[in-house]
Amino acid sequence: MSEACREFGFFQVINHGVRPELMEAAREAWRSFFNLPVEAKEVYSNSPSTYEGYGSRLGVEKGAILDWNDYYFLHYLPLVLKDLNKWPSIPSNIREVMDEYGEELVKLGERLTRVLSSNLGLKEEQLKEAFGGEAVGACMRVNYYPKCPRPELALGLSPHSDPGGITILLPDDKVVGLQVRYGDTWITVNSHPHAFIVNLGDQIQILSNSIYKSSEHRVIVNSQKERVSLAFFYNPKSDIPIQPLQQLVTSTNPPLYPPMSFDEYRLFIRTQGPRGKSYVESHISPLDN
Repeated sequence: MSEACREFGFFQVINHGVRPELMEAAREAWRSFFNLPVEAKEVYSNSPSTYEGYGSRLGVEKGAILDWNDYYFLHYLPLVLKDLNKWPSIPSNIREVMDEYGEELVKLGERLTRVLSSNLGLKEEQLKEAFGGEAVGACMRVNYYPKCPRPELALGLSPHSDPGGITILLPDDKVVGLQVRYGDTWITVNSHPHAFIVNLGDQIQILSNSIYKSSEHRVIVNSQKERVSLAFFYNPKSDIPIQPLQQLVTSTNPPLYPPMSFDEYRLFIRTQGPRGKSYVESHISPLDN
C-alpha cells in the first residue's frame, strides 16, 4: 500500500469490513433515484448558495469537451451539517441505507488513516489528529453517467485531483469508467469484486510533505451503458491549518507547503474549476535563497 501511495496515489481495498449487501443496496438505491423523471429529481436540486442536493452537468462545455453527468452531494460530518431532509426520500429505503453506509465508511476512513500513518513512520493516530481528531469532515458525491451518444466528445468528469483527504469510491460493478493518469498515460481501473477504490487527496500530499501523492484522474463515458459510482470523502476539519507534519520535515527535506485551511483551499478550487493537479503544485512554497 505504501508503494502505491508513493507512486500512484491509488489502491483498492478488500476485506474492509463493509458488507457486500450494503454496498449493493447503496448502489442500487441511487441507480433507482437517478432513473426517476427529471421533475422528481429536481425537487432536491441544490441552490446557488449550497452544493448539497441534486445537480446536473449534462452537456456543460469545458473547452472542446463536454461534461456528462448528474450528481447528488450530501454531508455526513460534522453532524451539524447532516440534514436528512436534504437527502432523497425516493426510493423509500435510500435514507436508511445511506445512513448506515455513511457510518461504515467513516469507520473505514479512520482505519485507513491509521494504516497510512504507520506506513509513514508516524503514530497510528497522527493523521487523524492532523485532520482534526473527532471533528473530521465527511461527505459524499454520487455520480450518474447516462449513456452518451458521442463519448468521444465528452467526459463524465474532467481531469482533476481530489482536494480533500481520502476518497473511498464504490464503483459501478458493471461498467468501467475511472482512469488514472500515470505519466503521459491514462490507465483504466478495473475494480475487484466488492472492493473499494481509494485515492489520496491533495491534503494527504500536503501533510506527508509530498511523500504520498494525490493523483490526477478522470471519468470516461459509455455509449451503450449508464454508470453509477459513490465517492465518499474523508476530509480534514475545514477551518484548521493543514501543513506538512513536523515529523516528516528535515533539513534536507524542508516543508514544501505553507499552512492553509481546507476551507481556503477548497474555495480557491471551486472558483477556478478542475485543472488537473495544478492547484496543489502551485501551492508549493518557493524555496528560500
